[in-house]
Amino acid sequence: MADFFTNMITGFSASLTFTNVLLLFAGAFIGMIIGIIPGFGPSAAIAILLPITLSFDPTGAIIMLAGIYYGSQYGGATTSILINTPGDSAAVVTTFDGYPMAKQGQAGKALITQAIASFVGGTIGVVLIFALAPMFAKLAMKFGPPEYFLLMLLGLLTLIWMTDDSKLKGFISALIGLAIATVGVDVITGNQRYTFGSPELISGISFITVTIGLFGIGELLYQVYAGAHGDAEVNKNVDLSLRNKKNWPSWVELMANKFAFLRGSIVGFLVGVLPGAGATVASFFSYSIEKKVSKTPEKFGTGYMPGLISPEAANNSATSGAMVPLLTLGIPGSASTAILLGAFLMYGLQPGPLLMTTNPEMTWGIVSSMYLGNIILLAINIIAIPFFLYIVKVPYKLIIPIIVVLCLVGTYSLNHSILDVWLLIIFGIIGFFMKLYGYSPAALVLALVLGPTAENTLRQSLIMSEQGLGIFVARPVSLIFLLIILIIITAPYISKLTKRKKQPVMEESSNIEY
Repeated sequence: MADFFTNMITGFSASLTFTNVLLLFAGAFIGMIIGIIPGFGPSAAIAILLPITLSFDPTGAIIMLAGIYYGSQYGGATTSILINTPGDSAAVVTTFDGYPMAKQGQAGKALITQAIASFVGGTIGVVLIFALAPMFAKLAMKFGPPEYFLLMLLGLLTLIWMTDDSKLKGFISALIGLAIATVGVDVITGNQRYTFGSPELISGISFITVTIGLFGIGELLYQVYAGAHGDAEVNKNVDLSLRNKKNWPSWVELMANKFAFLRGSIVGFLVGVLPGAGATVASFFSYSIEKKVSKTPEKFGTGYMPGLISPEAANNSATSGAMVPLLTLGIPGSASTAILLGAFLMYGLQPGPLLMTTNPEMTWGIVSSMYLGNIILLAINIIAIPFFLYIVKVPYKLIIPIIVVLCLVGTYSLNHSILDVWLLIIFGIIGFFMKLYGYSPAALVLALVLGPTAENTLRQSLIMSEQGLGIFVARPVSLIFLLIILIIITAPYISKLTKRKKQPVMEESSNIEY
């Protein structure tokens, strides 16, 4: 308990500086606006704006990027409620009950309720980080190369297995990311690999270039191709005035749903800790649990407040949960935290237990800034509600050139290299086709980030064991990871086999005459 309060004091003293608060406000506000733009979630926002932070102090830069990360979760729900168009995948569940509330003339109440639910989920998530992160860090101190390799592999497999459309496509996407990660110089032998004689590729293909291409240009091309926003209509007669008491949820309504706030926050955090799960899975899972425990499940999908509260609390708590494996183990829990991991590495910082020991001000400063960011976002979301209608009415044709310019300028400013710009365009086209055919850009990015570390720790493990694989079963922690990996791989197939065996039995029993 003493460590809990010590870490909290350390964190707030580091984050409560004028510069850091200003960067936090900018990141949270930008993240919220980006979240309002349908199709552009936190991954795209962080990727596009990452080059801007290169001139900042590392702590302030990461605080700003983290603000963009969880700020977009707030904004993503706005279009879900007003025009039934999710800002990103994590806000899909918000449409189930948020949009019906808006159609019933309760748009203001829905927006304020989701802001409160997001704040509660984010607050509980931050408290849990302070409580649990030191325990994770102590466990990570026992890790060696074999454990880190299997942990990286576990993170990749989990993300692949969580891919919605096809596990095979997720696996192929990860392989592409691993292949891109091999470009450059072999750290152990010093030999060049796949550089094709280009001196600009000796240091490898820029992580930022790939990320901006996939999530920035790629998402933009896909949204233009899909035409998802051309026909979106907003009810111009909606009254979102804060003076209207009907736009505010009553204290009785909030207290009646206190367990929905709590369940959504805890479920979201626990799901967020799992590598690869993320806010989308957390919101769906939380909504499903809330519906199952409800005494009136038939009301879900009709504008029922618990159906809005639970997923909104969950997806914001999940963003906090995803920071736990990132900060303590150096393993990103989502595509957005994979980009944050890349930002850490760009600043010469390796997230993990050593970072928490050697630079506690930065680590706990980032965590405490998440709570401050939630306060800022709660205030912004409530105050800005009357203006949200104007934001969602901005023609998409005006947004497109702004995003394209940001992507091109941001990429070129990294190394002042035309090759990076061409690679940006290439990966933008690749990202478009990956999105179109159901492949996973998130798996590619995660493999690109984890690939070099996974390769190095694997080779270090083999050197330690004199080229034998027995080291992975000889150490207790690595053996546990290995068993978890085997369960993840075999569980879906075992489930299918049991279903096939049950089906003939059910058919035979149905044919019995009584």
